[in-house]
Amino acid sequence: MPRSDTERDHGFPSQWPGEDPRRPQASSSYRYLLDLDDDMAQEFDLRMRVVARQVATVVVMDVPAGAHESADWFGAAGGGFGLLVVDGVVAVDTHVGDRVATELVGPGDLLQAWEQGLDDLVERTWDWRTLVPSRLGLLDAAFAERVRPWPQISNVLMRRAGRRAGDLSVQRAITSQPRLEVRLALMLWHLAGRFGRVEPGGIRIPLPLTHRLLGHLVGAERPSVSHALARLSAAGLVTGHADEWHLHGTPAAHLAALADRPDERGAAADAHHGAAKP
Repeated sequence: MPRSDTERDHGFPSQWPGEDPRRPQASSSYRYLLDLDDDMAQEFDLRMRVVARQVATVVVMDVPAGAHESADWFGAAGGGFGLLVVDGVVAVDTHVGDRVATELVGPGDLLQAWEQGLDDLVERTWDWRTLVPSRLGLLDAAFAERVRPWPQISNVLMRRAGRRAGDLSVQRAITSQPRLEVRLALMLWHLAGRFGRVEPGGIRIPLPLTHRLLGHLVGAERPSVSHALARLSAAGLVTGHADEWHLHGTPAAHLAALADRPDERGAAADAHHGAAKP
């Protein structure tokens, strides 16, 4: 889409780099960040909010679902904060050897480029994709300079980084569970707290969580995930399909029910799979 003079003045590229011309393109608009992020706006009293709103302008990109070239996107962010997820869900894949671990991030989370440090002896790569059509805010170096007089904004971003680290610690604890059914149930409830919708009898998760993606989240191979989900469905705990899972009951009820069920495949077999392959 055509770029406004304001966007050109702040260095936004006339054509987004790295995108496959055969795929739907990201479109952009210039927005007031405090209008998009109520939690951040609440950091200011009414008078200060009016002033800060005029300064905290940001390019927002409407991004179609699919994989994207992370290097080009983060290159546009330059020395700024990174990319802020305004709406949608982004899957971040970390590759170590022939294994993949995935993290899901959503509204309010900040994405930043990863760099291999000199003391990192284990080689890894990463990529990301939007699971659903999403909106990302470009918090580039120009944005960081404009909001320097308003430390409330960077404080919010730092708190969210801490929350994201805490979520990753929860995910790591979940993947340490020896039984795959327990790992899947706990992971789905963990995601439901962030992305779920309450419905009679439980919670619905309206995300494209395929068996392979769930395997990347809990550290298991896709066939094992399919068998475990079938057992959870037979027990009436988890129903649905890869585009919409339904959780019935409560997390405590799930754990109690799974504790009473025999481990049909054996904990050792599930643990053997480790982190999922790509």
